[in-house]
Amino acid sequence: MSTLWKDIKFKMLHSGSRVMLLVWINIIVFLVIFVPATIEQLFSGFGRPSVITTEVYEYLSLPSYLPKLLHRPWTPFTYMFIHAGIFHILFNMLWLYWMGQIFEEYLGNKRTVGLYILGGLSGAFFFVAAYNIFPYFSHTDLVALSTNVGASAAIMAIIVATATLVPDYTIYLFIIGPVRLKWLALFFVVLDFLSISGLNAGGEISHLGGALFGFIYIKQLQRGNDIVGFFANQFKKRSKLKVAAKNGAQNTGSKPRQEEVDRILDKISRTGYDSLSKQEKEILFRASKDNES
Repeated sequence: MSTLWKDIKFKMLHSGSRVMLLVWINIIVFLVIFVPATIEQLFSGFGRPSVITTEVYEYLSLPSYLPKLLHRPWTPFTYMFIHAGIFHILFNMLWLYWMGQIFEEYLGNKRTVGLYILGGLSGAFFFVAAYNIFPYFSHTDLVALSTNVGASAAIMAIIVATATLVPDYTIYLFIIGPVRLKWLALFFVVLDFLSISGLNAGGEISHLGGALFGFIYIKQLQRGNDIVGFFANQFKKRSKLKVAAKNGAQNTGSKPRQEEVDRILDKISRTGYDSLSKQEKEILFRASKDNES
């Protein structure tokens, strides 16, 4: 057991991949909730709801009812780490792993957690706003009873951000075959939009909020405005030490200029990664290494 925990701890904290950190956080939270809940139900009467899961959803899921939300101000953050069942978390983590790996391949791992959190918060905002603005939801008891859980909005932000960055990147889907990311992302967005009046309306609305943030983020990044980087820097401890450079010679291994990186990212979005020259690929590689922490 100790060896297993060491392996998990290494993959979470020392593998360098923030995608794996997010995947393991979600899995651990799921197991902490559902393992004791399953044991509880084995010793309770048949058909009785689990007290553990009931309390977890009560205090950690995102409510659409504003008075309740005011008493649960932490839920716009906690809801994106809570899942409703084994298949819910399974498919979410698979998409997070697949698309997160591509995202980190091009932009490094510095922005992954920030994009996940801000995408989830954007989904939370869309969910609460829709249920309190649109008559379809607000004029019924839905607004007082509805809650939202799951990482889907945060993952949609990563999916759409990756598809916006490298739209012609091709992945192979079972049965379907090769699919470009731009068509995959468009399919998910259209499907979510057409489902917002269905049984999982709140979830679909939050997906659209995450997707919109992912799209806006990459478009702003290509213009030189790193929203996620700015957010992450607010929580980074700044060193008080200053180093004065005495050698004016240019270091070939120095950090690439942001303008150059932005130009390369814009070229990728227009003509794809394969259109880059060897020098441009090297610059992008060094930029991604600089973004790792």
